[in-house]
This record gives sequence, C-alpha cells and structure tokens, in this order.
Amino acid sequence: MRARCTQRRPPPAGDPPELPCQQASPALQKSPLATRRRAKGQELEDSPEPAPPKPKRPRLCPVPGLSPCLQPLARAPHAVDRDAWLLRLGPYVLLEPRDGGRSYRAVHRSTEAEYSCRVYPAGSCQEALAPYGRLPPHPNVARVAEVIQGDRSAYVFFRAGHGDVHGHVRQREWLPEPEAARLFGQMAEAVARCHEHGLVLRDLKLRKFVFADRERTRLVLETLEDARVLSGPDDSLRDKRGCPAYVGPEILSSGAAYSGKAADVRSLGVALYAVLAGRYPFQGAEPTLLFSKIRHGVFSMPEGLSSRARCLLRCLLRRDPAERLTARGVLLHPGSAPRGSRAPALPARRLDQVVPDAGGPRGEEEDREEELYG
Repeated sequence: MRARCTQRRPPPAGDPPELPCQQASPALQKSPLATRRRAKGQELEDSPEPAPPKPKRPRLCPVPGLSPCLQPLARAPHAVDRDAWLLRLGPYVLLEPRDGGRSYRAVHRSTEAEYSCRVYPAGSCQEALAPYGRLPPHPNVARVAEVIQGDRSAYVFFRAGHGDVHGHVRQREWLPEPEAARLFGQMAEAVARCHEHGLVLRDLKLRKFVFADRERTRLVLETLEDARVLSGPDDSLRDKRGCPAYVGPEILSSGAAYSGKAADVRSLGVALYAVLAGRYPFQGAEPTLLFSKIRHGVFSMPEGLSSRARCLLRCLLRRDPAERLTARGVLLHPGSAPRGSRAPALPARRLDQVVPDAGGPRGEEEDREEELYG
C-alpha cells in the first residue's frame, strides 16, 4: 500500500526542521493497486489504452413449461453455438448426448415424459426403421413413438426405459430363479416373435433389454438397430456382430456362414447364465483366452441351481448350433420357469474383450463389455 504524506504544522522556532515524509518505493508506485487509489480525475500520461470489453458468453435460456430438473444441461460456449438448434426439436427438448452423439435423452415439452432419441443419417433412416415395419406391435419390443425428418439427419423417438437388466444385475449381483424366470421369459418371448417375423437380432445382450415400468417387472427390447431382415427362411449370415462375452463359437470361425437365429439363442443362454450367476459363463483376461474357452465350450455350472435351470442352460449354450433350442422352444422348456434360490456368486474380474473381424465401425460400448460387477 502506498504510504500517505500528511501536511503538518511548521515546528516552533528553534526546533530542528522535521524530515520530509518517506516516499513510496518505485515498485509500490508502479503497482496496479497504487494506481487505482490515486485521486479521482488524476490520470497518468503513460496509462495504457483500456482493453476492449470481452464478448458475453452465450447461455442456455430455460425452456418454458419444464420443471428445473428437466431443463437442458449447461454446456461450453462452442457447444451451444454448434448445437443450439438441437435443443428444441418439434415438441421435444434434446438434453445431453449419449453414445458419442448418436442418441440423446429427450423430454416432451407438454407432457414432460422422457424419451430416447436416436439420430440416423437422412439417407439410411428407412433402412434403420425397416425391422420395425416388419414386426407387428408386441409388448416386449419397443415401438417407434415419432420420427422427425431433418435435412441431414432423422430423429427417431422411443419411450425411455427405467434402467436395463445389465445394470439391475450389477446392483443385485445375481437374481433368484423365480425373478430370473419372469425376466428371462420376456426376453425369450421378444426374440421368438422377432424370429417368427424374419428378424435376426445379432447383437443381443442384457443392455438391450430395459424395464418399461418403475417397478421393474416388464421388459422391452429397447432397439432393433442391429437387426437383420431376412428375405426368406434362410437365416445364414457372414458378418460378425456382437459383444465378445455373448458370441458363439461359430461366429469366431473365419469366413464361415452361421445361423443367425441359433446365434441369438446362444446369446439368450449367456444372458440367462449372467442373470443367475452374476458373471459370464466364459471369461478370460485376454481376448485370445476368452475365445479359446468359447470354442471349447466348457463352462462351470453355477452352484445351487435347480435341475430344470441347469438343463435349460446346457440346451442354450451347446457348441453345435443345430443342437440348441429354438427361441420358441425355449418358452416350452420346463426350465423356463426356474425355481428355488442359490448362494451368491463369486466376484469376477473386469474384462476387456473385442470380437475379431467385426463388420463396420462400432462404438466403445459395443466393442467393450465390462463385467457384471468387478
């Protein structure tokens, strides 16, 4: 702080003159604080030109009619400039992006109901929606709520779910047989209906099934995004899609055709095992070790399961696709209603597994599947 000099009365005659007040140091005189404290109206001749005012940062305006918890999340200025037109799309408000911008959490402005919005290139929207046109309405398969066509992209809206089965099992660690039977029966019903109408799901896993109610009693297949529409009774496929933990040995064979429906049934078996045991039937710290175990088809049966549940798992996880049950046969099997309970499963390690030669670019979630709990 700059020292202040005060004027004093002249000393009486005969006294030695008083020394002048000590001047402030040069560093203190040049400090911004000293400059700000000068008397009003006194300006320095060498003062720099005032800096131009900084432009105001754009901010998101609240959307009228929505409660505070449903308002769009604040984003960086460049994101607001780039995506401001996405915030309000018809009767919907798009909130935070998911899956690298391929989908959004959305809210209907008038009803405040939550939706999931999937974004497709305008040229491929019809192909992406073709499976929904083939399949009649079914309570265990999500339906398209609305499609809004843009110049470059198409926005497809679905009713939002209340969590997926994968997260539910991770939270519970494992499910008792009666609860697992109720959920697995709905999974098998959805797959059977798709197969009966010429659809092969290909990338089938627990994450694809979401709860349609808050009580978590009713399941729906969230999306048919990876489904293949068959042109006839032949379900032979060559492209390789799927999560590493769910694929069958026939998919790992290089260049060989495989039955798409039998591969879906195999994925159902992995899903049932994971729900009952809290871990996958085939595990490996490295992809090569995992795929070696899948090719050999040897797995340990969880302890405490009923004989019906054990029989059903064996029928679903057979190495030979021709020996597996059909999706409709799963519903007729006595083990589709497992009974009893069992001891909790042992914790499993986190896995980082990649399906080799997967067709086309895939997102991180499709190429990586973390262990049910780790």
